[in-house]
Amino acid sequence: MAKKVVATLKKGDGKSVTKVIKMVRSPKTGAYTFKEEIVPNELVKEFLAKK
Repeated sequence: MAKKVVATLKKGDGKSVTKVIKMVRSPKTGAYTFKEEIVPNELVKEFLAKK
């Protein structure tokens, strides 16, 4: 089973995206929440720049 997973990850489809985690402060409570998203490598800086 593990060999199949490793073989599918080496295809190259998984290398063009990145999982980005951004910490965002809630305007109501002031507590921090985490926003997770999987974005293409080219759009990582744009994701982090937007509010």
